[in-house]
Amino acid sequence: MDRFKQLETFVAVAARGSLSAAAQAEGVAPAIIGRRIDALEARLGVKLLVRTTRRITLTFEGSAFLEDCQRILNDIANAEASVSLGGVKASGHVRITAPAGFGRRHVAPLIAPFVAANRDVSVSLELSDRLADIVNEGFDLAIRIGQLDDSSLIGVTLAENQRVVVASPSYLASRGVPRSPADLADHNCLGFGNYGNQARGWLLLVDGKLIPVRVAGNMECNDGAVLHDWALAGHGLAWRSMWEVAEDLKAGRLRTVLDDFAAPFNAIHAVFPQRRHLPLRVRMFVDYLKNTYGDPAYWRV
Repeated sequence: MDRFKQLETFVAVAARGSLSAAAQAEGVAPAIIGRRIDALEARLGVKLLVRTTRRITLTFEGSAFLEDCQRILNDIANAEASVSLGGVKASGHVRITAPAGFGRRHVAPLIAPFVAANRDVSVSLELSDRLADIVNEGFDLAIRIGQLDDSSLIGVTLAENQRVVVASPSYLASRGVPRSPADLADHNCLGFGNYGNQARGWLLLVDGKLIPVRVAGNMECNDGAVLHDWALAGHGLAWRSMWEVAEDLKAGRLRTVLDDFAAPFNAIHAVFPQRRHLPLRVRMFVDYLKNTYGDPAYWRV
């Protein structure tokens, strides 16, 4: 007898409270349901159900086994859905948080096409450079750039990214070009405030090791776009991502410094509390971002 069918039958009987109700839902005779339960109990060597003429109750072992069976059946359903999206329709609401600058440029424009293609899905997007507690604040998904600090979260890499130290030509002409991380102490460094990875310092390679270099300056802001504007205006050095400053570097509005000390590529991640039982709508949006960012042509636009 099919072991999987035995598990399905056991869960159905426990949920409906009787053999006859489970049999009616499946369209078979109650005797067939009874034989499946008998075979399951015989195989396990334990009593799962106590059957009387009026009701069915779970034994202690049956209650514990029911939780495992429900989890297994749910995992199988999720696995089938993840590989057969064409036959499954996503629905429901997705709450997303993303860094303000990156979210404005590279997340917000993608939401309208996604909901247009998935009419039963709605999305809310919170843009903030504050590192949100996605579990306690009820977010389904967070976009994070750089090192993931919380090992309890699940991360999926969406694209590569690199941070570089930049400044305007006018600033470098007036203050000089730093030649080593130690020279940053003599420069006005535009700080990000006490948020995220930058609170520890700018990550640079020093003597072959990636370390946070403490910096200081007379201006700081928790909005990356403001730091970007300040750097363009010549107010100081800033540690920014290539996705943000690439056009300015190409146009000569900004220049990179300390290139020999630049950290290796890190990544742009989609982060969520757990992979198991992840709603289809969230999985589809993550796949959508990954496919979009994975196209080299996207970053050349």
